[in-house]
Amino acid sequence: MGQKVLFFGDVGIDDTVALLYAHFSGEIDVVGIVACYGNAPKEQTANNVRYILKEVGRTDIPVMGGAEKPMTGEVPVFYPDVHGPDGLGPITPTEDQSASLENFFQVIPLLDQYDDLVIVNVGRLTTLATLFLLYPEKMERIHTFYVMGGAFNVPGNVTPSAEANFHADPVAANIVMRYAKNVKLFPLNVTQHAIVTPGMVDFIHFKGKSTLIKPLLDYYYFGFYQKKVPGLEGSPVHDAVTIMAVIHPEMFTFYKTPVALEINGEARGLSIGDFRQSFAQYECDGRLVQDVAVSLEYFKFYRNFMEVMTGESF
Repeated sequence: MGQKVLFFGDVGIDDTVALLYAHFSGEIDVVGIVACYGNAPKEQTANNVRYILKEVGRTDIPVMGGAEKPMTGEVPVFYPDVHGPDGLGPITPTEDQSASLENFFQVIPLLDQYDDLVIVNVGRLTTLATLFLLYPEKMERIHTFYVMGGAFNVPGNVTPSAEANFHADPVAANIVMRYAKNVKLFPLNVTQHAIVTPGMVDFIHFKGKSTLIKPLLDYYYFGFYQKKVPGLEGSPVHDAVTIMAVIHPEMFTFYKTPVALEINGEARGLSIGDFRQSFAQYECDGRLVQDVAVSLEYFKFYRNFMEVMTGESF
C-alpha cells in the first residue's frame, strides 16, 4: 500500500490534516498512531485520533497512548486558542469510553514487524525519546525519522526563541537529536511557508473528499493565525508538510548539521545548529549529523497537496 509509517502526534488541527493527507495519498500506510499530550491532554488527543479514523473508515489502525507530561516533570500547558478546547477547533468528538490507553508497549511489535518502517513525529518528542532510552537496539532499525520541530534563526511560536514541540520538552528533543540516526527535521523556517489559503480550502471542500478541512482550517485555525501573524494569507500546515516529505523529499532543500537545544532559562527550547559550510558536516559532542530542512518549493507543495486532497490534476 505504500511506505509504512508509525505516527506520533498530539493530534490537533494540523495533525489531522497530516493524517487526512496520508489517508488520501495512497502512498503512505499508517500502521499505528501514538497519541501524546500537547495540543490537548493525552486522553483527548487519543479520542481525536479515533474520531478521525472513524470518519475515514480506518478503525483498523491501532491507537496507542503515549506520554502524559514532559520529561522535565512539569504540568503540560495546552493551547485552546490555537486548536480549540478539544484540539479539533469547532469540532467536539464523541468520547469513546470503551477504549484503553494503557497500551503503549503495543508499539514494540510494530517496530519489529517492518523492515522499512519510518517514524513521523509531529508533536512533543517525549514518547519518542522514551523509546530511545528503553529500546535503543530496536530504534536502530528505524529507516528514517521525520520530525516537526525547532526554529533556526527565525522567531519561535511560543517564545521569541522557541518552537512549541522543542519548548515543551527540550530534554526529550535533545535525546532524539543526539541518538536518532537519519533524522529529517522540519523547523518553523520551512513549515510556516506551507500555507493553505481559504481559496484552496473552498475547493477541497467543494470536491467533497473530506468535510473536516474547512471547519478545521477556515473556521478556527486561520482565525488564530490572522491575529497572531497579520497579513498571513492562509493556514500553515506544519504537520502535513512534514508527512508529505516521506514521499516527496524533492520539495525540500536540506542542510546537514548536528542539532542541540537550550534546556533552561529565557532561551529554553532554542534550536542550535551549525550552518557554516566548514563545520556543520561533522559530528559534534557525540551528536549525529541530521538533515535540517531549510527551504520549501511552495509550488510543488501546493500542487501535490491539492491533487491528493481533491483528486484533481494541477
